[in-house]
Amino acid sequence: MNDGLRDLIDQRWKELETQRASGDRKVRVSELPFDIAYGRLAVAVDYEGHRHVLVPIGSHQGVRRGPDGPVLVLRKRPLEGEDTYQTYADLGCLRPDLNDLFTLLCTDVLKTTETMPGTPLKALYRVLDRWKALFQTTGTPLGPEQLAGLFGELTVLVRLLEEDSSAHRLWRGPGGHHHDFSASGTAVEVKASVGGDGSRVRIHGLEQLEAPNGGSLQLVWYRLERSSDRGESLPELIERALELVDDEGALLHLLAAVGYHSSDVDLYRDVRFSAAEELWYEVDAVFPKLTGNDLTAAGIPITVADVAYTIDLSHEPPTPLGSDRVNEHLTSMLRESS
Repeated sequence: MNDGLRDLIDQRWKELETQRASGDRKVRVSELPFDIAYGRLAVAVDYEGHRHVLVPIGSHQGVRRGPDGPVLVLRKRPLEGEDTYQTYADLGCLRPDLNDLFTLLCTDVLKTTETMPGTPLKALYRVLDRWKALFQTTGTPLGPEQLAGLFGELTVLVRLLEEDSSAHRLWRGPGGHHHDFSASGTAVEVKASVGGDGSRVRIHGLEQLEAPNGGSLQLVWYRLERSSDRGESLPELIERALELVDDEGALLHLLAAVGYHSSDVDLYRDVRFSAAEELWYEVDAVFPKLTGNDLTAAGIPITVADVAYTIDLSHEPPTPLGSDRVNEHLTSMLRESS
């Protein structure tokens, strides 16, 4: 159903874009086959080629202030035809490079409005509030370490999505879980180092290398090389994930939770990584680590907090796993989530 709505509005926009609006205050409009209170939903393209979705409202209704750029703009717009006069809440996208994301947002608007046909403006606000984090930067852009860490996690996510389009549900780190990926009894922790960081990984907390109860945990370490002209950028990797996932909106919300905002995409286009080394380890009894269970087993009371430590993976043991064992672990995690 989502694909059908998305294709419909995308097709209507493309048809409207074949001919420019006749003036800078005018828009070309195409009504959609969705009747709700006050009229029909519609899409439009303005004189500058920006795309809009038009939600019919009563002429007496006001439209909240904002968003007002640089990505989205919301305003009240009356439109008059030869025999018609209709007032709309007009949501427009000012960034053509984000049209794909805007299409997803508008698909959400249509679906939500269908479930609330008597209160279309309220439906629009509900969607905007849900998507706000995706289009507005609420903090500073991601730093070098955060970019490398996210690149490593997304590399694992893409690998999982290639096997199961619903695998984004396993990405638990953005929600504050102590493992980056986790099912009921299987988990993966992802670490990435750049350039001269060597084979040293930083562990945060006593739970990060604690396997699920009765289950198993693997740690994957990537040695990344950063370049401006080789490898893959974070936006490119995210685009691959969005093509594979079956719920793009859910993935975008996960990305927003880790601080990746679509409005900052230009900051990341020229930061490219390539994986020079990828090593997987079983986090078992002989793997070097510090956990709450280890302290309890040794009879040491846990009276410390904010524990962080470093593991050097440059010497064996620990011994990296073969690809068969890694594949078996990931398959088990996917099976548990289905």
